[in-house]
Amino acid sequence: MFSRNRLLSVLSGALLAAHPAAAQEAVTPAPNAEALFHHPNPSLNRNLQTAYHIMKDLLEAGHWEQAPAYLSQRYIQHNPNVASGRDTVVRFFASIGMKPKPIPARLSAPVVSVLAQGDKVVVVTVVTLPDPRAPGKTYTTSWFDMWRFVDGKADEHWDSATLMPVARQ
Repeated sequence: MFSRNRLLSVLSGALLAAHPAAAQEAVTPAPNAEALFHHPNPSLNRNLQTAYHIMKDLLEAGHWEQAPAYLSQRYIQHNPNVASGRDTVVRFFASIGMKPKPIPARLSAPVVSVLAQGDKVVVVTVVTLPDPRAPGKTYTTSWFDMWRFVDGKADEHWDSATLMPVARQ
């Protein structure tokens, strides 16, 4: 996810400067991400499938014209870089240059885990970032997105984002 990696790179650089990390185990994706988005409970399954399409159709493929099928109009946003409201979120992704591309048959994000309980779904993914201490090397970390659903649509969203730095002129 194009903007997320850029944001995480800035964040991780700031954190590493303040707190050098010790050795870590690599974050690895689940062998079958598709299976994680299904549940025998019809309500949980509906929410999982909506989260799946938010990730695949909107975030990966950029088909934000489909946002009304997956996001409520009021869509409460807890990411500090984007204001609440479905229309505002759609404009945000347009403003960062996300262009629609063909919707893939399968989600390509490396999913670690998916949890569904009540009206919430949490998706944890692997993020690979450049190692600011070792040019040319990378490391892995995890990112999470959590949605609260109302009537089969995401109505509220949380993630690991922090404020993006202001562009200097």
